[in-house]
Amino acid sequence: MTFLRNLWYFALPAASLKKGRMVDKLLLNEPVLFGRDDHGQVFALRDICPHRGMPLSCGRFDGKEVECCYHGWRFKPSGVCTAIPALTGHENIDPANIRVRSFPVKEYQGGIWIFMEDPKIKLSELPPLPTVPDIPANAVPAVCEIMHFPCYIDHAVAGLMDPAHGPFVHTSWWWRSRASIHEKAKPFGPSYLGFTMLRHKPSSNSFAYKLLGGVPETEISFQLPGIRIEYTRTGKNVVGNLTCVTPIDDKNTEITHIIFTNIGWLKLFAPIVRIFAKRFLNQDKSVVVMQQDGLKYEQNLLLIRDADTQARWYQQLKNEFIRAQSEQRGFVNPVKETILKWRS
Repeated sequence: MTFLRNLWYFALPAASLKKGRMVDKLLLNEPVLFGRDDHGQVFALRDICPHRGMPLSCGRFDGKEVECCYHGWRFKPSGVCTAIPALTGHENIDPANIRVRSFPVKEYQGGIWIFMEDPKIKLSELPPLPTVPDIPANAVPAVCEIMHFPCYIDHAVAGLMDPAHGPFVHTSWWWRSRASIHEKAKPFGPSYLGFTMLRHKPSSNSFAYKLLGGVPETEISFQLPGIRIEYTRTGKNVVGNLTCVTPIDDKNTEITHIIFTNIGWLKLFAPIVRIFAKRFLNQDKSVVVMQQDGLKYEQNLLLIRDADTQARWYQQLKNEFIRAQSEQRGFVNPVKETILKWRS
């Protein structure tokens, strides 16, 4: 199983990383140490000391440098070694020539993103690199829910974009029921590293949308590596849902769901909204957990038109991105404008 490289992945909410603190995470099977220095700047290093392989997260951080707990080697947020206490001077070793691998990071709209490079490819030889996803303006983070899914990223992403499972998995009084199933037809088109369900009126069988009042319009986009943005507007009211799928390893994936809004009452009732968001994600997680039992015996999945077309697009997008990287050329989106129809 191969993870996509040279892309931005959501790492953690910005509020969870305080000044002078460190947070260690496993991302794409790599140990990563995140920190925020005394000036508020975020950095990310490979969480392994090059000396004896000790995780740097076991050490200490004084807001300026990370110190390994084993032999006291110290590293700047850039990864450059600044001190090796055991040296006496005769060894002819310059600590500045030793470094820990650092990762590009960006703090944006309440999140910390990490660029997971492919060490086998020189970035200077590639076309313009991807950018951090953008949530429409005039909205601020109101709710953040993080959940662990025990599955490979592809199955989490396929579930994220599946339009037909709602009436069977998300059966709630505030969302929809099996009795509400009806035919839908939605326009789709290619967009940056993915595709977009173009602006439309959301389904009438979703009670939650009615709380916004008026006649809401929704646009839903997906982009690699596993980012879904749903943007709903009713007049001046805006709600943006950012869902990020970040692989931990081959069998575990982290789902982060952030709700952005400019609606005062929604921000006021954020704790209640978070309960509903958590329940919604738990419903998806329960299905994924059960699915893993079947996937032990069957990996060849039968994807149908049109309900599974988005999942098929995802695989096509992945394959094209990998080919474009290996051939050092620009990405050519394989998705074409079309109307998909399904019942849900």
